[in-house]
Amino acid sequence: MFVKVNRDEIIEGLQKSAGIIPAKTGAAFLRSIWLEAADGSLKIMSTDSSLEFCGEYPARVDTPGRVGVQGRAFCDLVRKLPPGELTLKADGEGKNVLVEQGSRKYKLPANEPDWFQAFTPFPEGETVFWSGDFLHEIIDKIGFCISEEDSMEAIACLYLKPEQDASGKRVEVCGLNGHQFAMFTFVNDDIFALLPREGALIQRKYLSELKKWLGAEEIELSLGEKRLFLRSGDHRETFSLPLSFYQYPNYQGFLSKLKDPSASRLTVNRSELMESLERISIFNTESNRCTYFLFSPGEVVLYSQGQDVGTAQEPLSAAFQGDLQRIAFPTRNLIEILSHYASEQVTFTLTGAEAPCGIAGDKDANYNVIIMPMMIQDETYYAEENA
Repeated sequence: MFVKVNRDEIIEGLQKSAGIIPAKTGAAFLRSIWLEAADGSLKIMSTDSSLEFCGEYPARVDTPGRVGVQGRAFCDLVRKLPPGELTLKADGEGKNVLVEQGSRKYKLPANEPDWFQAFTPFPEGETVFWSGDFLHEIIDKIGFCISEEDSMEAIACLYLKPEQDASGKRVEVCGLNGHQFAMFTFVNDDIFALLPREGALIQRKYLSELKKWLGAEEIELSLGEKRLFLRSGDHRETFSLPLSFYQYPNYQGFLSKLKDPSASRLTVNRSELMESLERISIFNTESNRCTYFLFSPGEVVLYSQGQDVGTAQEPLSAAFQGDLQRIAFPTRNLIEILSHYASEQVTFTLTGAEAPCGIAGDKDANYNVIIMPMMIQDETYYAEENA
C-alpha cells in the first residue's frame, strides 16, 4: 500500500474510528484500525466486535492494498500532526506502516493481515433518510432513563416501537431503569414502516458512540435482521451496531395510571424548581438523598434534612389540586429529569405517595417522564422503591 492523503480530510473519521476500539484491554486485533487504499480513496475501518465503523475519504493511491495498525497510537499521531499532506505506506515485508509528512517520518508496527475480518455491508434494500440532529436529541431525552446494567436485558436498551391507534401512526421511543421511565413520540411514516411490529432494541452501551458519530446532517438508515445500519448522506461513512432481541416490559399499565381523574396535580415553574433543588441537594447525604414536597393550594414547600449538614426548607409558588399531602423524590434524579424539558412550566401528575408520578410540559407535548417517589419511612430517612 502506498497512498497520499490530506490530514484534515481524514482526522475526523479517524477519531470516530479510534473511539469505538478498546483502549488497552481486549484482543489486539480489536485495537486495530484498518487502512485500505483503492480506486482513489482511503478506507478507515475499525470494530470492537459489535460496533463497526467504515469511512471512505479521497486519496491519491499509488499502490492499492490494506494494512492494519495499532489504532489509538496511529490516531494520536495524526491528530498531533499539523495540516498538510500525509504519505502512508507499508514497507516491503508488510511488517511496518510508514507515516511521512515533509521531513517528519514515523514507523508503526503493522498487524497480521489474517486478523482482518470483512465488515457487514450496508444493505441496499429499503432505506430511510432522517435528521441526525433529531436522532441525537431523542437519545439525549431517553438515554438517561435506561438501565446501565447489561444484565437487565431489555431495560438496558433504548426501545423504538411503531404504534397505531385511532389518533394515527406514531413511533414511541422509550427508556426504563426500574425507577424512571421516559418516552418520546414522533410522527414519521418512513421510520414507522421501517421498524418491525415488535419494535427494535439498542443497548445503552452503544448509544454514546452513536451520538459521537451523529452530526447535524441527514443520515440514511437501514435495518438488517440483526443490525441497525446508519450511513452519512454523502455515503462517505457507515456506522452499524447489533440489535437486541429481549422482551420489552409492557409500559402501558403505569402510563394509564396518569389518566386517573383522582390523581393530584402540581404545576410549578421549572427553572425555579431546579434552582431550589440544587440548593436543597447540599443538605442531602448518602443515606438521605431526597427532597420532601409538602403541598398546599398556593405553594409547595421543599424540605430536606441531612445528618451533620443541617436542614433546608424553601417555599415555591405553585398551583396544586388534589388530596396528596406530601411526597419525596430523589433530588439529583429529579434535577436531571427537569433539565431535559424546554417548558417554562411543568406539571406533575401524582398518583400516590408511593405510586408513579408523571412529568409533562406544554412545550414538550411529545415527551413524558415517569419517576417513582421515595418510600417515606420516617421524618428523616427515605429508601428508594423500585418500579
